[in-house]
Amino acid sequence: MRAFVKPAPLPPSAPASLAGASPRAANDVSPAGPAGLARRARSRRIIAVGGGKGGIGKSMVSANLGVALAQAGHKVLLVDADLGGANLHTCLGVGPPEATLSDFLRRGKANLEEVMVSTGVPGLSLIAGAQDSLDAANLKYAQKQKLLRTLLSQTTADYLILDLGAGTSFNTLDFFLIADHGLLVVLPEPTSVENAYRFVKAAFFRKLQQTEARYGIQDLVEGALSTREGALRTLHDVVAQVRRKAPSDAERLERELAAFRVRLVVNQARTDADEKVGAAMVSAWKKFFGIDMDDLGALRYDDEAWRAVRKRKPVLIERPDSPVAQGLQRIAARILTLDGPSPESAIP
Repeated sequence: MRAFVKPAPLPPSAPASLAGASPRAANDVSPAGPAGLARRARSRRIIAVGGGKGGIGKSMVSANLGVALAQAGHKVLLVDADLGGANLHTCLGVGPPEATLSDFLRRGKANLEEVMVSTGVPGLSLIAGAQDSLDAANLKYAQKQKLLRTLLSQTTADYLILDLGAGTSFNTLDFFLIADHGLLVVLPEPTSVENAYRFVKAAFFRKLQQTEARYGIQDLVEGALSTREGALRTLHDVVAQVRRKAPSDAERLERELAAFRVRLVVNQARTDADEKVGAAMVSAWKKFFGIDMDDLGALRYDDEAWRAVRKRKPVLIERPDSPVAQGLQRIAARILTLDGPSPESAIP
């Protein structure tokens, strides 16, 4: 079988300083979004922070990653996309905003700029999540499409960070899949690791659904997923099944799905063994499902993190010298290294 075209490996740890890193150039092409959303040129980068369960530190990672990128000189927009439990504003010490995503989705606001608020950190803005509706987490299809299209076309920030809700609802998965960097936060605990695997598997199959709809090969893929030999075991299995009937469609499917690459962040690591959980998950996922992951690194358990949360301040602002703050800086640096310098920065 034809070999996969692998994405470039994760670069070695970047220097501690983030200064000098630049966002991508204006001719970047966005990853394929949900069915109905065309690929389009886009100069900004989207980071989605998800997780298989609640209480694992997604909002803490999102908020501080936004601070780190803003401190590096980038314009950053944080969006609280946890539609059923929005609290990102609390992590940033921002009072309950008067305007939220509800105003954009349900009350006729023309654009996201009308619901942005300042965070007090230079270069960092926030769009708070909906808090005033019992059905906030249950977006209608048209509302979701409107929000996805708007996020993909944003030009007000160099980095757009989406703080997602827990679990594997279609809304959460669709927001995760439009990102250039899909970050999955996991605790070094069996239940969290199990839920993280479940999240990645659900995201992959959602990606598969979107890809087959775009190329009109639903019947071929469904046949591959329901072979008499049993359930799909690896990405190679489904491509091989499609190739038997439509080689050209299989090549397109292979290229699309080979780009599916989740980046892990292990939070609250207490031991050296905890810090190796990310590498072990990457190896296991590759072995059993045939898809690459990246281990962005581990954040050590640090009392300064929960102290900062209690003070409603990002730990990068409250205690920038703490181990967890330094870990967050390293993760931000690795993301910037993955994106690489823009062509303009290479001009003498």
